[in-house]
Amino acid sequence: MTMLLLMAMTLFLHAQCMRVHLDDGWTEQIEVSKIDSITFSDSTHLAPTLILNNGLEMPVCGIGTYSLHNETCFNAVYTALKNGYRLIDTAYMYDNEEEVGRAVRQAVNDGICERKDITVITKIYPGSQYVHPEQAIQERIDKLDIGYVDIMLLHHPGDNDVKAYKAMEKFVGEGKIRSLGISCFYIDELKRFLPQVNIKPVLVQNEIHPYYQDTDVVDYIQGQGIAVQAWYPLGGRGHQSELLKDPVLMRIAEAHGKSLVQVILRWHQQRHVVAIPGSSNPAHIAENIDIFDFVLTDEEMADIAALNRNEKHDWY
Repeated sequence: MTMLLLMAMTLFLHAQCMRVHLDDGWTEQIEVSKIDSITFSDSTHLAPTLILNNGLEMPVCGIGTYSLHNETCFNAVYTALKNGYRLIDTAYMYDNEEEVGRAVRQAVNDGICERKDITVITKIYPGSQYVHPEQAIQERIDKLDIGYVDIMLLHHPGDNDVKAYKAMEKFVGEGKIRSLGISCFYIDELKRFLPQVNIKPVLVQNEIHPYYQDTDVVDYIQGQGIAVQAWYPLGGRGHQSELLKDPVLMRIAEAHGKSLVQVILRWHQQRHVVAIPGSSNPAHIAENIDIFDFVLTDEEMADIAALNRNEKHDWY
């Protein structure tokens, strides 16, 4: 009886849709009636996954940890993992890798998830870390203390960025890092950088939100077979207020019975952009991944596209 009840609840919560892999590696929701067999995830909130250009998988949404520290960071990451998140973004500059790693280990020890199903991203920073990259890379691995790093990024372009990336390539060869990526790289930077490295990045992480859609750059990166990830997916610190009151987004949210934030995050997904909103609020953490039971129409996607102002909210 308990198993039957669980199956019924799972069917209800999945809203009669399931995920399948598309040709470009992205996974998307389709109606259950259109596929022959279904395998449900253990969690009703687990996000679909994107197949990266090296064959590994990464969830299509996750949690960012910028500005989260100490127990606030630990609790946010642990809560996210309890709510089905399997993608966590951190960095040397965030000064919270130890807390992120501790939350991952705790969640694994508590049986919430398996380490192999979690993607943890961290980054090294220009300056001395690009000059002496091996030390910086090993420090990231040691601070996280989760066995290996799933994806390591260069945080920005800078002097010695190719040198630092090639050092990361060596750690991939040793099995200490699984995939590599870059952040704050745009078309000119990519044209300079990509021919100089041996391992193609799986990911470029840039500022993207409805007021800064950067469509040409997104299309260029995706055209290279590289996944795009949005930091500041909701507009960024100090700039969210207007975006989160936008009348177009409010209208669309009301039509779907969803929050405005969920509409923005769903818009990212339908552009095949991975979003990593940050939050320490358990309710918001749960809400931010609950975006796979509705689909924005072509008209709604066009309405959001029309909101673009090329309004960048950070310097890089």
